[in-house]
Amino acid sequence: GALHGQALQRATKRHGWFLLAPVLPALLLVLVTFVVPIGWLFGLSLFDADGNLTLDNYTRLLQPIYVLAFTQTFKIALIVTVVCVLLGYPYAYFMVHAPRRLAGLAMALLLISLWTSLLVRPYAWLVLLQRRGLVNDVLTSLGIVDTPLALVHNLTGTVIGMTHIMLPYMILPLYAAMKSIDPLYLQAASTFGASPARAFRDVFLPLSLPGLAAGATLVFVLSLGFYVTPALLGGGKVQMLSMRIESDVSMYANWGAASSLGVVLLVATLAMLFAVK
Repeated sequence: GALHGQALQRATKRHGWFLLAPVLPALLLVLVTFVVPIGWLFGLSLFDADGNLTLDNYTRLLQPIYVLAFTQTFKIALIVTVVCVLLGYPYAYFMVHAPRRLAGLAMALLLISLWTSLLVRPYAWLVLLQRRGLVNDVLTSLGIVDTPLALVHNLTGTVIGMTHIMLPYMILPLYAAMKSIDPLYLQAASTFGASPARAFRDVFLPLSLPGLAAGATLVFVLSLGFYVTPALLGGGKVQMLSMRIESDVSMYANWGAASSLGVVLLVATLAMLFAVK
């Protein structure tokens, strides 16, 4: 019996290694492309320009310019996430309950936006939102405003551009969650006397919360690393961490400071993901 048990354990172990073998190339790829660069980044943040071990790169992050970059980055990411929730939830709800042709059109428009170049979209908003752009021309011609609004080269333009880019990442998880909700649940709620509004509040909304949480987390995390959109639509007045990292490297050749920024941002992002989980 003991010999049989040991043989079974050895067979199970060999079978486990056999099943793991097809995954090894993917694990090696993750190790080379993710783990090693992160380790190299962390190592750079612990040494100064002369190669001496130091924590100066981290204490430097307490300076006002870096604190401002951190607060502004998380503030913008939070605003973009909230706006995407407010816009994305009704859009996903419409896609689920609209007639097939309208739902297909809504999905096509969403995918076209998703497939458009990340560089093209900020430039398009730059043209639309400038003082002599289409948006200000329409508002002025309708008499809604007397003078053109400052919609670019500020926080407003940055949020608009980032929201446009991030909206599909909010809608698609929501759509998947809503599509999986059985209509019989709402019919059962109506049978027991619930109004459409109460059936939505007590049945549909709670069942769609996993998709909402997934979309909000995805949008928030991706928004933390934006560079092109804030650089174009912020006009240099909106400083996010990615822009500060770029300036530390390209202008000051300070790899240590840039690496410490990347490490802290990564740790903060992982902490938020674990908190949400």
